[in-house]
Amino acid sequence: MSTVSGDKQVSAPQAFAGRRWLLPSALIKEFDPDPERSGRPRRTARDWVVDFTCFLLAVFIGLLAADTMKSEDLPPGYAAFDQVVGALSCAAVWLRRRWPVGFAVAMVPLALVSSTAGGASIIALFTLAVHRPFRYVAWVAGTYALLNPVYFLYRPEPDLSYLWSVFLASLLTVAVVGWGMVARSKRQLMVSLRDRARRAETEARLRAEQAQRLAREAIAREMHDVLAHRLTLLSVHAGALEFRPDAPREEIARAAGVIRESAHEALQDLREIIGVLRTGEGDDAGRPQPTLAALEGLVTESREAGMKVTLDQRVADPAAVAASVGRTAYRIAQEGLTNARKHAPGTEVTVTVTGAPGEGLSVAVRNPAPDGEVPHVPGSGQGLIGLTERATLTGGRLEHGPAADGGFELRAWLPWG
Repeated sequence: MSTVSGDKQVSAPQAFAGRRWLLPSALIKEFDPDPERSGRPRRTARDWVVDFTCFLLAVFIGLLAADTMKSEDLPPGYAAFDQVVGALSCAAVWLRRRWPVGFAVAMVPLALVSSTAGGASIIALFTLAVHRPFRYVAWVAGTYALLNPVYFLYRPEPDLSYLWSVFLASLLTVAVVGWGMVARSKRQLMVSLRDRARRAETEARLRAEQAQRLAREAIAREMHDVLAHRLTLLSVHAGALEFRPDAPREEIARAAGVIRESAHEALQDLREIIGVLRTGEGDDAGRPQPTLAALEGLVTESREAGMKVTLDQRVADPAAVAASVGRTAYRIAQEGLTNARKHAPGTEVTVTVTGAPGEGLSVAVRNPAPDGEVPHVPGSGQGLIGLTERATLTGGRLEHGPAADGGFELRAWLPWG
């Protein structure tokens, strides 16, 4: 697992750091899997305490069973055999974590022939219920339930009747299985909660990455809108200087000043955009974004570049338009002027802005067909795609295409609540 900090991957801390000794090794393996370590995990301090307690319990029950054998009528040497089997079974308790199924299956016949192995058989059944699914437990516990009547038939308890002995043994089997299944369900619950937490962290990381990607795409669209406008101004004035080398000195100086100023502003915009991309901030964190009130400045700038632009703005209070809607309207007008400057130079462009609160804001940029042949200007077409997405995100719509007289028209409607 890792979290995102900027563009760097940061490793997440281990689960339950400092308290790992309180958890079973099986849970720690589920919580913090180590790909470099394969096989069975090492015992924790808790595992050692539990295993030693289980061993002592098996020995204690075995000693109690050995004491009751004094009152039984057993063949010669059988008591010694019973105790040897019981001692080996108690020693095998230390292997219960490595082979829970094999240990439980092996204890079935041993518990049938040795009463001192009864404690180890209880530990084996409990371990199987904790570490394995119910289908394994059902087979082993069912076998115990079937063999208990047989065991007490040839080795009856001296102080209890046959039926009571069978009933108590069956009740003990059910209790041990139930206890083990409760412990297993508790572990599975902890693992499932940990998995849910990991999935939540992963989803949060993916959402953060997606938000970062969307922000960078918005910045890229902003870069296209701003730089395309600046660079077309450069192209217009540079073309004028190229085709009018005999222009008056004042016009050449003015065109050179516009080129210098546009180049400086383009570099400044590019520097700010790259800075935002490096820091991962949103596009609203930098310089103030243009609104509808800045539309007159955009038209004035285009007129100074030699364009014929008519602005028909019939909005009583442009400052009352929401910032996001006004910025989108500004970008639409900017893109329309840029496209007209590239594909229909010398034509008169009309920018119309109308609307009122509750009716919406309408923006239209129209230019007639150019006179004569216009050299092809390469373009990616991403500007209009980005504008369509902008208008859609604000709840509006955008349409563009050729007009009836051969010109081009860009129309948009934006909500104004």
